[in-house]
Order: sequence, then structure tokens, then C-alpha cells
Amino acid sequence: MESLLLSPSSSSSALVSRFSRSCGCFVSNESRFRISPRNGVRCDSVGPLRYDNGKPCIPFLNGQAVPSFMSSSHPESTINKSDTRLRIFSGTANPALSQEIASNMGLELGKIKTKRFADGEIYVQLQESVRGCDVYLVQPTCPPANENLMELLIMIDACRRASAKNITAVIPYFGYARADRKTQGRESIAAKLVANLITEAGANRVLACDLHSGQSMGYFDIPVDHVYGQPVILDYLASKTICSDDLVVVSPDVGGVARARAFAKKLSDAPLAIVDKRRHGHNVAEVMNLIGDVKGKVAVMVDDMIDTAGTITKGAALLHQEGAREVYACSTHAVFSPPAIERLSSGLFQEVIITNTIPVMEKNYFPQLTVLSVANLLGETIWRVHDDCSGSFESFSSLGID
Repeated sequence: MESLLLSPSSSSSALVSRFSRSCGCFVSNESRFRISPRNGVRCDSVGPLRYDNGKPCIPFLNGQAVPSFMSSSHPESTINKSDTRLRIFSGTANPALSQEIASNMGLELGKIKTKRFADGEIYVQLQESVRGCDVYLVQPTCPPANENLMELLIMIDACRRASAKNITAVIPYFGYARADRKTQGRESIAAKLVANLITEAGANRVLACDLHSGQSMGYFDIPVDHVYGQPVILDYLASKTICSDDLVVVSPDVGGVARARAFAKKLSDAPLAIVDKRRHGHNVAEVMNLIGDVKGKVAVMVDDMIDTAGTITKGAALLHQEGAREVYACSTHAVFSPPAIERLSSGLFQEVIITNTIPVMEKNYFPQLTVLSVANLLGETIWRVHDDCSGSFESFSSLGID
């Protein structure tokens, strides 16, 4: 059988071809996933991906050890790094990711002053002119969600009143997305409310990563660029020494089947299993049964976020009962509300793979945790939006499912 291999692109001019329509992943035609029972799943990366003492490393940092499919499609000659019309400002929610995005784009973060008054009110002042500029504000609405959301709104308002030409809210993690519909009487649809707040504050566009549900894009009355963190996680899994015949992708609930199916399709077209759960309340889940065969296989559980980790740990326990050899947990957003760390580090998982859309506090590191960076993915998207360039953008802005 053919070998499963990712190969780096040969030249910057050929980078555009990396968006393969057949696999729907942010990779080149030369680097499609293929099956190899002998060699397993592997990937040619510039450097090894490791973590030490329970503190995960970020493998893609400042252009170092970046897989070929994540390198910028802009040749150095076409990128105007002195373009003063493009400004990136960071909120206080995730300054490390903001700095990494700016560094990978060859830019400096804009100067901004943010402080809290004694009563908790937020004050924002831009420290440089943005008149006529294309401004990007990087601020996930992660915990504390209300404070970070309010800070984002004030940042948008400050840019609007400073005569910015275009304001794009870059929201790696969009909070309140779980309240996207009415499942019971007298409930609010908070996702729509937050979308209205961002729009009314003055944002012209939103860039979000892995929304909890696709319909959230329709809540905005402004353009929304939605990108997925799957390519980053897929590339890392491809570097693992796992026989592709042993892989099975597992959805932790019925609502995530489309996401898991797209993930399985890109991962050597692996088989799919579904955990059936019954939820009795918010952040409370009870697993009932498993649809699919996982006996003797390496199970990869895929979800968009891990909050209290109740759903994914109960699913992992069920997979072990059904005979799974190893269980990997993959998620874009690591909310990690208590008691998530205790559950995830209990020994059920071979590895917990997340991205840095939400910063992970030092105390929340544990040996099985691996953090991957989405800085190149977001930076590439920002360049395309700024340059009014689409190319093959659909390959990493859609699930790519039939």
C-alpha cells in the first residue's frame, strides 16, 4: 500500500498548490495523506515536536520549525512589511498569540494602552495613529469571558473613533457560541446578542477560528472569515508513529459528527465512531453507548473545545471499556474550567492535543498535554483579507465534507 507522507513544498511560487481540493486540507498536492501499514502515519517536519516536564512546547514559533503547508504563500518580494496601512493590536486576553502572529507576518504589534479602574471599568487608548488604516484586533473572549468581551468592544470603539478605515475583530475563540439556539422556553440566544454587540461597536469584519456551530456566522451582519484549526492538528498527528490501519476517529457526541467525519476523511479516510451521550444539565454529560468498532485501535477523539472535560473523559472511559488500545484527545479551544485538568491527567489519554487560541496557564500544564500554534494560520488569513486575495482559501475555511 502507499505510504502516508507529507512533503515540504519545493518553492515559494508553488505554495499556492498546497490547498488540495481532494483532501480539503491546508497541504500541497505533493503532500496528501496516504496509507502505509508498515511506515504508519508520519510527516517530514523541519524539527521534532517535543514537550518536557509536562510543559508543552509550541512547535510553530516565529517561523521556526514550521511545516511546509503552514508557511506563508506570499513570496518575500510581494510582502510589503513596511506597509503602514496594516496594523495589528493585541488585547490582554492572549498577548503571546498576538505577538506570534505579528512576528510571523514580519510586523510589529501596535502600541495600545489598556488598564482597569478601581471599580473594574476598562480604559483603552491607542498609542499611535490608525487614520485610514486596516486594523486587526486580536482578542479571544476566553475566561474571564465578560471582561475580555467588553475589552474587545472598547478596542473596536477606540479604533472607530480614531478614523480607522477597516476594523477586523480577530477572535480566535468566540465565547457565548454555545448559546446559539433555543432548546427550551424563555432562553436567550447569547451568540446572536454578542454578534450584534460586535457589529454595533463598529467592527467591519470578523475573523474567527472553529466556531462551536456554523450558524453563528449568520448571526453577524458583517462578513465573517471562519478558519479551522484542523490542519495544524492533522499535521502533528501525521508526525506520530501510528499505523494508519489502527486509526479510528471518534466524535464525543452526535452534534460533532460532521466535524469528526471531516477529520477522519483527511486522516487517511479513517473509520468513524460516535459516542452517544445524554446530557442532564449544562457541563453535565452521561455516556450511554458507542456506535462503531474501536477494539484494538488507536482512537482519536475530536471536538471543538474542552471546557470541564466531562464529555470527553467519559467518552474515553467508554472507549477503553470497548477495547481501544490508546485514546488521543484533539481540540482547538482549551477552556479548561475546573475540574478539567484532574480529569484529563487521570491516565485515560495517551495525549491531549490542543491549540493556543486560548492561553494555558502554567499551573494547568500536565505531562500528556501538547500545545500547537495557530499563529501562521491566522497570519496567513490576515494577509489574504488585507490583500483582497482569496486564492484557494476555501480549503482551510471549510470542513470539506460531502
